[in-house]
Amino acid sequence: MDNNKKPYNDEHIYAEEQDKIDAKKLQFYEDLRQKAKEWTKEKTGTTGIKLAEYLFLLPDFFILVCRIAVDKRVPAHIKLKLAGIIAYVMMPLDLIPDFIPIIGSIDDLVLIVLGLNMLLNDIDQQVLEDNWSGEGEVLHWMQRISAEAEDFLDRNILQRIKNFLKI
Repeated sequence: MDNNKKPYNDEHIYAEEQDKIDAKKLQFYEDLRQKAKEWTKEKTGTTGIKLAEYLFLLPDFFILVCRIAVDKRVPAHIKLKLAGIIAYVMMPLDLIPDFIPIIGSIDDLVLIVLGLNMLLNDIDQQVLEDNWSGEGEVLHWMQRISAEAEDFLDRNILQRIKNFLKI
């Protein structure tokens, strides 16, 4: 063995390997995105198409929260809040059960968007934009979804989502 070679646990090499592992873990996002595209092609009707448009953003926003949660520029106390949002989205029990087609995922999307809106005071907007891989501008979608949530969701459900975010 050559004594001049650095061992595998060199920090730089380890960080590169960890990034590759993280990228593979988040590959499910691309699969989910493809399923959402196929689903929206099957739906008709104005309300269904509008909801599908927002539902299609759920994977974009979920991956955004995951990426921000591992971003080195984000403070630990913010990462804890993001972990709570991620846990809510992944929980089988929601305010609106996930087994209800379309509507069941809307509370997840609204929770993510409202949570990100709250965190914008504590993180740089650039962090949000750097981690966004969806179509269009992330802030535009956040404003649009927040406004629509006020009109679309039952006031009690919206208030319960807001209460969850204050935990």
